Amino acid sequence: MKQNNIINTAFDFRTDTPPGKDPDTWSPTLCRYHELLWGKPLPSGEQFKLVSKASPPFYLHHNSVLGDFWLSSDTVIPTFRRQRSLSRILEQIPDEYKNFGGLGYTIGGMMLFPAIQIDRKWTINQARGCNRLIKDRFDYTVECIRRHYIKEDSPLSDVLERYESYFEIFGNFRGYIDFFHLQDIVSSDYAEVRFFTPFEGFTSTPLPNSVSMYLDYRSAAIKFLVARNQRIHDWSEIHLKANNPRH
Repeated sequence: MKQNNIINTAFDFRTDTPPGKDPDTWSPTLCRYHELLWGKPLPSGEQFKLVSKASPPFYLHHNSVLGDFWLSSDTVIPTFRRQRSLSRILEQIPDEYKNFGGLGYTIGGMMLFPAIQIDRKWTINQARGCNRLIKDRFDYTVECIRRHYIKEDSPLSDVLERYESYFEIFGNFRGYIDFFHLQDIVSSDYAEVRFFTPFEGFTSTPLPNSVSMYLDYRSAAIKFLVARNQRIHDWSEIHLKANNPRH
């Protein structure tokens, strides 16, 4: 993939993050990429301008007639390599099949979610990580967001409803998916989520429960990350270069 000087979709945000710090709030490159990629027109045509302070920890801020939003980055594709309940499965898998090639720390593995707690309750990042029926699975999170837009219940219903004003600015599920270049995790008609492992409803643990399921999860996750990075690259080649002709 040819890289431009504006968005390098192969860049690993851990490389410019101070030791012991989280790239989500300490990588200056990640913060700049978020500003460039998502500071753009919403489906309504309104500009979603994002700004951040000059030094870490980095949070993105939008304030307009649309609302006042503080947003934080989240690494959304977990490898589960530190999940104790999977230790017997992971010990059977070579290390090179556990790190996803570092793709989870490229821009394709990053999302923005509201960062400020409401009524001292979980943010979306906290809820999707702590809820036993989600366990940080991004495909499961997207399914909850899909259900939110069509007024169906999910394990994240309460937290998504708390941030209803944020989701409203995208209009609908299609608007949200297209805005964040997430088309490869949904069907072509946006009616279904493409799960990384077989989905049987929110009735059992989302953690891969066998070696074969873990490898299937890994393969599907990598496929999504590669595809989203390509979409981001293609979009930035057209839209960001047009606004930054020196590149």
